[in-house]
Formats: sequence, C-alpha cells, structure tokens
Amino acid sequence: MSLTSDRAGAATPFAPPETGAVVVYRGATLFDGTGSPPRPGTSIVVDGSVIRAVVDDTDPAAVVEGAEVVDLTGQFVTPGLVDAHQHLATPPDRPAAEAVLRRLVHSGVTSVRDMADDLRQIGDLARAARVGEIPAPDIHYAALMAGPGFFDDPRTHQVSQGAVAGEVPWMQAVTDASDLPLAVALARGTSAAAIKVYADLDASLVAAITAEAHRQGVPVWAHAAVFPASPGDVVAAGVDSVSHVTLVAHEAATGPLTSYKDKPPVDHASLVTGEDERLEKLFARMREQGVVLDATAGLYTSHEFATDDPEAAERAARNTELAIALTRQAHRAGVELATGTDYETPPEEPFPALYEELAFLVRRCGLPAADVLRSATLVGARSAGAGHLTGSVEPGKLADLAVFARDPLADIDHLRTITLTVKRGRRFPRAAHTTDRPGENR
Repeated sequence: MSLTSDRAGAATPFAPPETGAVVVYRGATLFDGTGSPPRPGTSIVVDGSVIRAVVDDTDPAAVVEGAEVVDLTGQFVTPGLVDAHQHLATPPDRPAAEAVLRRLVHSGVTSVRDMADDLRQIGDLARAARVGEIPAPDIHYAALMAGPGFFDDPRTHQVSQGAVAGEVPWMQAVTDASDLPLAVALARGTSAAAIKVYADLDASLVAAITAEAHRQGVPVWAHAAVFPASPGDVVAAGVDSVSHVTLVAHEAATGPLTSYKDKPPVDHASLVTGEDERLEKLFARMREQGVVLDATAGLYTSHEFATDDPEAAERAARNTELAIALTRQAHRAGVELATGTDYETPPEEPFPALYEELAFLVRRCGLPAADVLRSATLVGARSAGAGHLTGSVEPGKLADLAVFARDPLADIDHLRTITLTVKRGRRFPRAAHTTDRPGENR
C-alpha cells in the first residue's frame, strides 16, 4: 500500500477562502469589540480568512482593485459572537451536535468553548468545523480532571463509552498519587485547548494541576467551587477562568465544603444584597489576576429548569436571584465576564441560547449592552485562549463578523435581526439556514 495518496478526502464546502480572495464589507456601523465607540461608514477589507484593514469608507485603502464589494449600508457589524460554555457531546449525538453548530454559525456565533465532553467526537467536530466539512463555529474544548468520587456521575460514563470513566485522557481521575506531568501530557494529546478542573479536589491539588498545566502551556478552566476547594482556593491557584456565578456563592457557605454532591447552604440573604465583603475581596482578586468569569447567569431561567414542581421552581428562582446579584457585583468590581450558556434552546427554536443569555445580562442584571457585547466577543475569545486570533475587528485577526439589520446596542433583541455571519472569511447568510438542512453557502 502506498504511503501517499492523491485522494481529495471529504468535501469542504464551508472552508475558508484562500489568501488573495479579497472582499470589502462596506458602509456598516462597526462595534469592533475593543471598547471603542461604534464607527459609522466603515469598510472592513478581508483577504482570505484574515482582516487586512478596517478604515473609513472614504479612505483610499477601502478601494481594492478586483475585490468583491459587499454593501452593508444601514447595517451593524460586531465581531463574531462567542458562547463560552457549551456541551456538544454529553452524550455523543453527531446529528444533534451538527444541528446546534449549524444554527450557531448562522446566528453570528463564530467560536464556542466546549467545557468537556466525549472528546473523541468533539475533536472530530472541531476538525470538521475548522476545515469546512460542516457549517460550524470554531470549537475550543477542554479535557476534564476531577477527584475519583466524581466518576460515579452518569454523565462521565456517557462520555467514556467503550472505556472506563476517569481512566481516559479526556476525563481523568486525579489524586495526590497521580503523575501530574503525565496526566497533563495525556490531556494535551487530545488537542484540548485547556484542562477543566471540575469537582472533588482540594486546594493543594487544584493548585498543583494548575501549576503543571501552565508549565506545559495549557490554560485551566475551573468550576468556581471545586469542593472541597473553595472559590478563593480556586482563584488563588491561578486558574484562567471560572464557571457558574452561583458557585461563587460558596465563598460564603454556611458549612464546610466537602464534595460536589454534598454542597452546603450559602448565606443567601447576605449575598443577594450584592455587597457581601467576602465576595468583594474575591472579585477584587479575580480582577487583579485577570480571571474571567463565565457566569452562565441566565441558566436557571432556561427551559432546562422549567418545572411544575413548586419546590424545584422555588430553588430555580432563588438561584436566579443569586445569579443576578453576584453578576452585578462582579461587573461593578471590574471582573471580566464571558457569556456562556451551559444549555441550548430546543431544536425547533430559530435562535440559540446565547441570545437569551445576552438578553438576561442586559435586562435582568442591568449591564450596559456595550459591555455585554464585548463580553460576548473579545472577552469570550480570551476565555477560550483565542483572543489573539478573534474577538475584535482589527487588522491581522480572523475575519469573524456578525451582521445585523438593526443595532443590538439600542435593543439587545436586535440580535434577532442577524443577516450574515462571516467566519474565517467564509460567509453564512442567515437566509441559508433552516432547522432541517444547512442550505447553500455563498
């Protein structure tokens, strides 16, 4: 058998265009994600998959001989959106995952952070998205580490089918006796963008995993409380991001933290004031260290927690109240927020959960729309370790853009006027999207 082959392999109809294919997106009002005010009458010059220039429409650099011109007069452009907390393969279901990804990329989402799943499937989805076999955002994913007690969770078996949960490179049980350099190397071998520190680990182990991961150049994404490691322990370990603002509340737990399955009550009355000093100190340290908070603030208002059980409904309402208070407090303290969801809207819905999270942050948490859009773009990209590649509309970065007929800064629901996504220079018109099939890419 020959070691070489001229077979083309699978078709890549959604591949990024080649360098030299120049497109000028002209006439839009641009929110570039850097913190600068919106710029009307802006031209974005894209060469292949990369932004070459961002200039005023009247600038000579906006005129490129032979370039295709896309007129966006009257429309609004933001960087491609980022969902910083997705689970695409728990359990693995390739058609369902591809449908979610297809809807995301036709809704302006150009990157997602997958927070640990069956990486055998996620790795292939990430590859297929990157080379253009499927219409999808780029996928940045984590391998998971937790204490042995976590691995009787049925989800760990769903993502380790055919193997032993806790004994696979993408989902490892870690103890004081573990060979951490080897464990991190195994996680790296899955092509994971990060290690997710999940549950049932004490402060010293969280710190040791984080130190070894950073030594090997791997970011660490952690649950905000790891049990028995507290939020303060997790931040002190030097992790890069923490997930779930309601877990931050365990910095003010009324009892000792023992295990993920045995969470003690929190001081709800103190925390919903948004002025608890214990959290104020924690948020100050997060700001100083640049730890990103993936708040998943609207999770408990989602259909996932809709119930006719009064007791469960009351728990969800209290968690929502807590999420609002703590997200506001974190924002006031200057903590960088990423917009993760940790759920998806039902398949028949036209738009993804990310739109609901952004609306929750604006309407329920009272955050300025400009701050929320920055969270959903540049901060989200940074949370995924991709801030050098995407998240803002600047020369040298990937051509990841979302185009809206109406200004989402004026009304966050204007996200639903999405007309076009550009991901790595490849256009995904909203009109090409249906829930049944990908449609034709232009």
